[in-house]
Amino acid sequence: MEEQPERPVEPMRKQDAVPGVRVSDQERDAVVAHLAVALTEGRLDPYEHAERVEAALAARTADELAVLTADLPAPRPSSEERKRKELAEWYAEWRAWLGGLVIMSAIWGVSGLRDGDYGFYWPVTPLAIWAAVLVASALRPGGKKDDDTA
Repeated sequence: MEEQPERPVEPMRKQDAVPGVRVSDQERDAVVAHLAVALTEGRLDPYEHAERVEAALAARTADELAVLTADLPAPRPSSEERKRKELAEWYAEWRAWLGGLVIMSAIWGVSGLRDGDYGFYWPVTPLAIWAAVLVASALRPGGKKDDDTA
């Protein structure tokens, strides 16, 4: 069985930190990576970066880690993370469509059973329109925009 790559852990934010909760090595590494990005962007000077990295590696609790990145902007998701999120949204939209198919087909079936005549399968019309909108939104160039590009 093929191992899936680990999803990167987002650095601890001050508002998310639960005081007294112990942190993992992975969370410490995420903060160190965030500090490295801040250094390359010029948000931290090398001395402050070194101090914060040392403090991150020594941190034991979430609130100790959160303080180290509280004054830095949240890291931007990588293109791989954005693609993964868009794919998850795409699947969620089609799951909703499938749920609509089940519900409308059940209504059509119960109505046909009650009336004794199934007649035209009317759910095909709203489902086809819904599917066309989903496909069109997927094919539209530049359809999704980043949340932070405002």
